[in-house]
Amino acid sequence: QEPTAMADEAAEHSVQSVEQQLCTLITSSLRATVPDLDVEPMLEVSKPGFGDYQCNNAMSVFSRIRGSATNFRNPMAVGQAIANNLPQSNIIESISVAGPGYINITLSSNWIAQRIQDMLVCGIKTWAPILPVKRAVLDFSSPNIAKEMHVGHIRSTIIGDTLAHMFEFTNVEVLRRNHVGDWGTQFGMLIEFLFEQFPDWEDVGNQAVGDLQSFYKASKKRFDDDPDFKERARQAVVRLQAREDKYRAAWKKICQISRMEFDLVYKRLNVKLEEKGESFYNPYIPPVLEELTNKGLIVESKGARVIFVEDHPLIVIKQDGGFNYASTDLAALWYRLNVEKAEWIIYVTDVGQQRHFHMLFTAAKMAGWLPEQNGKKYPKASHVGFGLVLGSDGKRFRTRCSEVVRLVDLLDEAKARSKAQLIKRFTGNGQIADWTDDELDRTSEAIGYGAVKYSDLKNNRLTDYTFSFDQMLSDKGNTAVYLQYAHARICSIIRKASKDVEKLKMTGAITLGHPYERFLGLHLIQFTEVVEQACADLQPHRLCDYLYSLSLTFSKFYTNCQVVGSPEETSRLLLCEATGIIMRQCFHLLGITPVHKL
Repeated sequence: QEPTAMADEAAEHSVQSVEQQLCTLITSSLRATVPDLDVEPMLEVSKPGFGDYQCNNAMSVFSRIRGSATNFRNPMAVGQAIANNLPQSNIIESISVAGPGYINITLSSNWIAQRIQDMLVCGIKTWAPILPVKRAVLDFSSPNIAKEMHVGHIRSTIIGDTLAHMFEFTNVEVLRRNHVGDWGTQFGMLIEFLFEQFPDWEDVGNQAVGDLQSFYKASKKRFDDDPDFKERARQAVVRLQAREDKYRAAWKKICQISRMEFDLVYKRLNVKLEEKGESFYNPYIPPVLEELTNKGLIVESKGARVIFVEDHPLIVIKQDGGFNYASTDLAALWYRLNVEKAEWIIYVTDVGQQRHFHMLFTAAKMAGWLPEQNGKKYPKASHVGFGLVLGSDGKRFRTRCSEVVRLVDLLDEAKARSKAQLIKRFTGNGQIADWTDDELDRTSEAIGYGAVKYSDLKNNRLTDYTFSFDQMLSDKGNTAVYLQYAHARICSIIRKASKDVEKLKMTGAITLGHPYERFLGLHLIQFTEVVEQACADLQPHRLCDYLYSLSLTFSKFYTNCQVVGSPEETSRLLLCEATGIIMRQCFHLLGITPVHKL
């Protein structure tokens, strides 16, 4: 069977999601049914037994036309008219209207099968949704120099990386920005302490400075206890800001040591970021504040310079004349809009900073940098907030000595626990001889790191979540471990069939005769709209929900439909392959390495 014209077109660019295609048909029908009203289509996936999708426009349309000279007596009549006016389409098998005008739409099984087949031939990229922006800035992770990356940074790093993957998949150019805290008064104390501890600091290796966390604590203690040191530290800030060579060089050395520490974490998590720290925007602050002053937005208040946002002061120059977070963030926002020309700027930080970003974005609207709510949609700025990571006691997650948990240690422990579980399992079932040390190591890394990521991402990001190795490494329920086993099982079914799947894609055909085949097929084609929705509302947990329900749907299909050795073997192998492809794509978007054998 040759791929259809749709597949040829798909090879050139993405195809619309099923939801988008149905919305186009419904919009056309609404224009014919109620030409005087401007109505957005209301469409959702149906509950089982009521078709595949449901259009719920009838009641709201009827409430808007009620009392006017209308021929419609009730919502049911409106629903019937919308159904009758739907254009002819090969997507739809049948339509029925129920209750107060709910329009139940059943998709054509042949069309579902063909859409899956086209994806198998032309590749998963053809199922990437089409977003309304071309370039986005994602500001995430952003730890502070000279401080350890701890569990608090894990959420920003993991959520930001997944959002970046999703946008990149939809062909948006993503500028992944690490807005590290590499500037500020704390550097005076660190530089002065470096000079004191290592008089030959230029020649000592980075190892000599050693653990930056301890170095930071020791310098802070010195700063708090010794007035002379405190004064020297203050002078060091002034000299650093005046760009004196010696102080700039010391600052760079401290930043470099920190970067090496951060990179240990990024390497383990396989996260790519480009650093543009706070210091990068320093030269842009004065001209940006001048622009805002000229627009009459910056005024004097209690010795400081502020922008009044909804009657609340946003301080942009402190009483001592120094700049602060707000001045840096305004300069960074200006730069991202005017130099990097981003259409969507997304900040991934804890929910506690929500108010700061609300004030920042409102100030940008007052300046005319961002459009007002009711006007153009882009460029736009969004704050992606997230809750806390809690320990089993319900408080912030810390070690026994009430220290924050180092990210490197946490990831190493996840890998070690995962490896112990695998060895126990393979020793118990006699498979340990089939595994090399290298395979075991790579698999336990994929499962361990993947478990940490997934246990974070599967929650609505705004909620706090409890960190538990036992839960995240369980092979039961909605966990990465369960999903890795489900994926490895699909790979095993395809291997056992001993067929050339690449050849089957070109020569075989998918049929959806059995209810569980159709149920799986329908689930597969909804992948595009799930990614589309997760991008639109910046909620990665939607992808996790989809991936978990896809694996459950596949499990029901496999229980009820024999694959290898059945008359439908070719079609069912292609469904297995399509499920494997979608699962791997979900894993990739979530930053998880899929495992093919377990």
